[in-house]
Amino acid sequence: MPNNVQGRKMDDKTVQSVLIVFAMQAEAQPLIQALGLEKDEPPKIIGPAPCVTFSSQHEDLQVHVVWNGKDEETGVDNVGTVPASLSTYLAVLAFKPDVVISAGTAGGFRAQGAAIGDVFLGTAVINHDRRIPLPSFDKYGIGYSLCLATPRLQAELGLKQGVVSSGNSLDYTDKCMEIMGQHQVAVKEMEAAAIAWACNLYHVPLMCVKAVTDIVDGDRPTSEEFLENLHAAAAALQNTLPRVLGRLAGRKLSEL
Repeated sequence: MPNNVQGRKMDDKTVQSVLIVFAMQAEAQPLIQALGLEKDEPPKIIGPAPCVTFSSQHEDLQVHVVWNGKDEETGVDNVGTVPASLSTYLAVLAFKPDVVISAGTAGGFRAQGAAIGDVFLGTAVINHDRRIPLPSFDKYGIGYSLCLATPRLQAELGLKQGVVSSGNSLDYTDKCMEIMGQHQVAVKEMEAAAIAWACNLYHVPLMCVKAVTDIVDGDRPTSEEFLENLHAAAAALQNTLPRVLGRLAGRKLSEL
């Protein structure tokens, strides 16, 4: 059966093209190198948008990567929901992918079975810090959106699954934790819900592939521990993504 995203049924198409969205260059670069992706020249997305795209054929799949690029003033990666929605919107318009993947690292919840280095497939996405206590705006603020259902892929790769929650702060308030608890959030990050919003405009299904760097409902790691965890999570992510791509190629959405 076709997957249902925000109440809309999607065509049960065969996957031939995939767009992977990364917030940070350090997250994107290992996959770009591993798959031999080349920077699109001339650019597929024209400035002033800062995002950068890479493309190549990988086995039977056309793979595109978009990275949010750097902030012109500070030189840091453009993290957070605004750059993510812009990059996704423009890249979907440029490449017209069959599936979009929000990939990267995230905090995990021990209450939902997360451990350092685990890789989760998203079942749905929400916003935990977009609180608008007005009729209908409260639902809009949470922005609950289903991800592409991938039970076969999950079983084949032995991955965990759960709800992904996005916010524009690395830390969180008690209210954020309350909302994440209500929705049984498994991983917390800063982009997926915004990526889902852009995908829904084009009726393109979204997958989330997130590797756990730290435990949100546990003790805070030291800087040294976090860097060690980040290395482990990045390695797990880069090991998993090519395997995910290999199982997407040539399958119908209903076969995932």
